[in-house]
Amino acid sequence: MTTARVQPDHQMMTEAQRIVAAIAQSFATKVVGQDNLRESLLIGMLAGGHILLESVPGLAKTTAARVLADSVQGRFQRIQCTPDLLPSDIVGTQIYEAATNSFATQLGPVHANIVLLDEINRSSAKTQSAMLEAMEERQTTIAGVMHALPEPFLVIATQNPVDQEGTYPLSEAQTDRFMLKEILRYPTAKEEVEVLFRIDAGVYDKTNPTRPVVGLEDIRRLQQIVAGVHMDPVLMQYASEIVAATRAPAQYLSPQLARLVEYGASPRATIAFMRSARALALLSGRNHVVPDDIANLAHRVLRHRLILGFEAASARVTSENIIDAVLHSVRIP
Repeated sequence: MTTARVQPDHQMMTEAQRIVAAIAQSFATKVVGQDNLRESLLIGMLAGGHILLESVPGLAKTTAARVLADSVQGRFQRIQCTPDLLPSDIVGTQIYEAATNSFATQLGPVHANIVLLDEINRSSAKTQSAMLEAMEERQTTIAGVMHALPEPFLVIATQNPVDQEGTYPLSEAQTDRFMLKEILRYPTAKEEVEVLFRIDAGVYDKTNPTRPVVGLEDIRRLQQIVAGVHMDPVLMQYASEIVAATRAPAQYLSPQLARLVEYGASPRATIAFMRSARALALLSGRNHVVPDDIANLAHRVLRHRLILGFEAASARVTSENIIDAVLHSVRIP
């Protein structure tokens, strides 16, 4: 029997804003700028999705993930992906214990609340696929025994777009399981100077750890509140039409752009729109979704789900250009 969703009342929204503000303030003490990153990480955590980050090295991806985990009293694990990384290094394995003449299960680092897969495209396809069950089913299987993952559970995977030597591109099935893809930009000169000031002040010293401001139970409560945020069926139709436009580009885009799109987004994109739009509405202090929530999420939801033909590269057309054209072609309710 399905429990009816209850739209958050004023008291619930006030409590939600208190928790979100506390996390945001804690995040800002260690991470300078990167507002979109903070927003995407919170959306992923509150909506139960996973985040794919793309950036050059040194833009505080690991710091952001660790600060978020520490702020909510969650367990954090960082996995450095390399070509020799094995699936058992991620999900766990069985260890023989001579003293008891038996095998004991040793859970892998994926059994944490926030897992950072650093440079995921440097691991082999076999190792990448080991994450599929964990990300989709929220469980791992070791020697035929299923082990549930903790809740909340958030996977943050990073990839470097610059150095592609010795990498294994993510498959479409793998990228489709990430709710959002965020692209990080270089900080401004002012932000970079602020980082230097904080280094001098000892903000990043190990003796100055991030202190928890909320608990995991607060996050689970926020997830329940997000699920109750009202999304009008008209807006669900709007999100569906945006996704549909990527599958039938000839009906929505100019012939020059339409021929560059080989495959559009899957139904997971529509689901991602619904879940992430509710989370974004909550972060914005509303108990209902508005059209701007969907439009603001379009690039993050679709940029890793569109497959463009080889002609797109020669024409210097990116998925961002296609998404912009789609947003202009679909009527806003």
